[in-house]
Amino acid sequence: MTATATTHRTFEMRFTSTARGARLARRLAAARLDDWGVPYGTDAHDAIVLITAELAANAAVHGHVPDRDFHLRLHLYADARSTTVRVEVTDTRAERVPPRPAAVAAPAPGTTETGRGLLLIAALATRWDWHPRADGPGKTVWAVYEVECDAWLSRPADEAESEGVEKSVSLEEMSALTAGTPAGPVGR
Repeated sequence: MTATATTHRTFEMRFTSTARGARLARRLAAARLDDWGVPYGTDAHDAIVLITAELAANAAVHGHVPDRDFHLRLHLYADARSTTVRVEVTDTRAERVPPRPAAVAAPAPGTTETGRGLLLIAALATRWDWHPRADGPGKTVWAVYEVECDAWLSRPADEAESEGVEKSVSLEEMSALTAGTPAGPVGR
């Protein structure tokens, strides 16, 4: 990438508000990041996938509304100085909102086995927060991961992704990603 080049890539998709939907969101995000040149096994890839997994799981558990999906949006922006990935997960449950970033605190040891997802997000993300959903009931929880250099962005995106158009997933890709057997680095 040249010093004056900028890159914008976006992936958006709706998922069922279930554990399976959250798992599929994580797996597709991992595959998309690798397609965009953020390779499996790098610190950046692992951190962004974990952020995505936690936000998607929170949407499925805490933002679940019967017969409503959650929406995942990944946006990558890269220029000569840095690369930023923004992960947004929108659900339709308005009455259950997360605490603001300044209010997130670790639970007392031994008190609970849940409630640590936002702590992970706070530790990994450059910044995060939430806002009410603009086009209906619910909220969008977002996190930004930023890297100072763009060394891991080596492969060009196709024209549609560079323009921010949603890319469809083939039936074969969907079947491979939802199969019960682990497949590569994302089969956790």
